[in-house]
Amino acid sequence: MTFPLSSRSNQVSGPSRSLAIDFEPLLDAVEAATLLRMHPNTLRMKARLGEIPGRHVGKYWRFRISDLNDWIGRQGQGRQRCTNPLIATSA
Repeated sequence: MTFPLSSRSNQVSGPSRSLAIDFEPLLDAVEAATLLRMHPNTLRMKARLGEIPGRHVGKYWRFRISDLNDWIGRQGQGRQRCTNPLIATSA
């Protein structure tokens, strides 16, 4: 998701001074929940509990796509494969 910025938005006034603004846009709870395929209220609750990375901006929750992507990647690492043939189910 990209947002167009005007050519003036990345410059600071003054002679030969320029500031490159490079940031990742934040998603609101509805957008992030859509990506994660969960209800926005569930996402907010998990963010409040610290289970999902998010930032509280004013009274709203905001989420970075890269943080959510990293969180998804870590979810599979914590699970270990069952090696007991009596417990394991065949897929």
